[in-house]
This record gives sequence, C-alpha cells and structure tokens, in this order.
Amino acid sequence: MRRRPDLLIVGGGPAGLATALHAARAGLDAVVAEPRPAPVDKACGEGLMPGAVRALTALGLDVPGHPLTGIRYVQGPRGVQAAFRDGPGLGARRTGLHGALHRAVLDAGVTVLPLRVAEVRQDATGVTVPGAGLRARWLVAADGLHSPVRRALGLDVPTRGPARYGLRRHYAVPPWSPYVEVHWGADAEAYVTPLGPGLVGIALLTARRGSFTGQLAGFPDLAARLPPGTAVTPVRGAGPLRRRARTRVHGRVLLVGDAAGYVDALTGEGISLALTGAQALVANLLRGTPARYESDWARATRRHRLLTEALLRARQQPALAPRIMPTAARLPRLFGAAVNALA
Repeated sequence: MRRRPDLLIVGGGPAGLATALHAARAGLDAVVAEPRPAPVDKACGEGLMPGAVRALTALGLDVPGHPLTGIRYVQGPRGVQAAFRDGPGLGARRTGLHGALHRAVLDAGVTVLPLRVAEVRQDATGVTVPGAGLRARWLVAADGLHSPVRRALGLDVPTRGPARYGLRRHYAVPPWSPYVEVHWGADAEAYVTPLGPGLVGIALLTARRGSFTGQLAGFPDLAARLPPGTAVTPVRGAGPLRRRARTRVHGRVLLVGDAAGYVDALTGEGISLALTGAQALVANLLRGTPARYESDWARATRRHRLLTEALLRARQQPALAPRIMPTAARLPRLFGAAVNALA
C-alpha cells in the first residue's frame, strides 16, 4: 500500500468504525485493518442507551432495532424500573449496528483492509506495521477487550478480583416489556433486551463457569418464558471482562473502545463510551493535542467507571449482593437518578 494515511485504525468494531467515520468526515485519511468480514457479531447485551442513540443519530446513522423505555431490575417477585428521561434507548442486534457503521465508513471513502495486526513499530513521525507495508502518522488500537496491540506495547495492567464472563443467545419470543430487564440471581445477572416484535436477546454475566442452559436455570421465572425450541442463535461468549490499560496515549498509538480499558458490562455502556471516545480521539488529533486525549477520555468515562465499579464491588460482597435489588426498590428515585446519569 503506497499511500501513508493519517490514521491506521486496528479493529473494525463499533469503536474503530466510529473513529474512521469521524476522521473521514473531518478530512483525515483513514484506513481500517479488520480481518473479519462484515457484519461482525459479538456477545453483548445489545441494548443501546439514549446517549449511544444520540451519538449514532449525530453521525447520520439509521440502526434497525426496537425502542427501549428504560431499565427494570427484577429479583424473584420484586421489581423496580426507571424510565429514560431524555429519549429512548434502542435494542439493536450487534450485526445491525455493525452493518450500519460499516456501510457508512465505506460510503465515506475509507479503505477497509482484511488484515490482522498484532505488532507495531513507531518513531517520531509515524507508526509501521512490520511485514504489511503499512505506515501511518497515527495508529488507533480499537482491537477489543484482548487488544493484541495493547499487549504488544506492554500497556496491559493486571486486574484483581474474580474473572467475569458474558454469554448471549437470542429467542424468538415477543418482548413482554419495553424495558431492558436485569434479573439478579445468586451469582449471575441475566439481561433481557427487546430486539424486535418477535425477538429478545438474553445476556448472562457471571463469574461462575458453566453452560448457558445451566446458568439460565438459575432464573426459573425467566427460563419459563424461553422454551428451548425458541432459541434461534448459538451461544456466544466473551471475557474475562475487566481490562486495564496503563495509558490511552503511547507515543503515536492511541487506544479507544474496549482496548482502552473496561470495567464490566453491568451498566451496559460499552457502545456509548466507544462512540464518545472515538469523537474525543479524532478531535484531539485535529487540534494537534493528542496527549490531551488521555484526560478527555478519563473525564468522559469517569461517571460510568465510578458507578460501575461501585456496583460491581457490591455484587462481589456476599453480604451486599442480595441487597442491591431490594435497596433499589426502596429508593426508586435514587435508582432512577443512577439510570439516567448513565443514560
């Protein structure tokens, strides 16, 4: 490849594609390296919070999906719900979201190369991918939770606590609620996301190893709504979920999305943070202030990180975990404020 783009974006998920789209629309020459054909599927809750919906609308994207009214916590017969105050969320298949972003990137003239990048070299003027004939002024690592670029550059930070994993499957049943339901079990959470008139997504988060069916059995009321014959997709998994990066800016390499660090999927803000990070990254490159991206990222994600960390710590304490849902039910205004702070 003879041209030397402004940005080489490693990873063609939502974070990488959003970065490419912001860059192209700002007049920067961007190239995306993504070995998987579009659309790319991934195990995720598939519930877009209102902030993510607004960010996608600002990019001019029309993502197919099912409107979401708010968040509902459920534990046995008890429940508490909070409606979104600033517009609806969206239950959207990951493939639909990825397809919309991928088409927009191609329409913007961005080249997407079927290339896997695991090693990079940088100097004062650019970044090179050895053996691929690729060099760019800047490299954006948007290659996910287990980012090979982050690892190759020595930016991984060891994490503490039990490893948590996510499992996801779809069922051809009509949604019974306009809310994303979070069912609290003894050692797992089950997320129910309406995705269409006859489709719901079930995502399970847990530190306990086991099959999807075995984990779902821990939620008997929910499992009764999901006859085995209505499952229409295979089980997909992801994890360990917690990931930390030493920095988001390392010379001419910048990290965005899950590659930049991830706490947990408890609050469902991964896509919102990826879109916010992509915009901040490109804005700083345009201003000539790449180092400022670190502080902008920290400021944009602080509320999410603090709330998610606090909830996760409570979840991991045997004395506190059973009280999360009852406390939310006793303090519905506080629960609503927390939901909308994240939304």
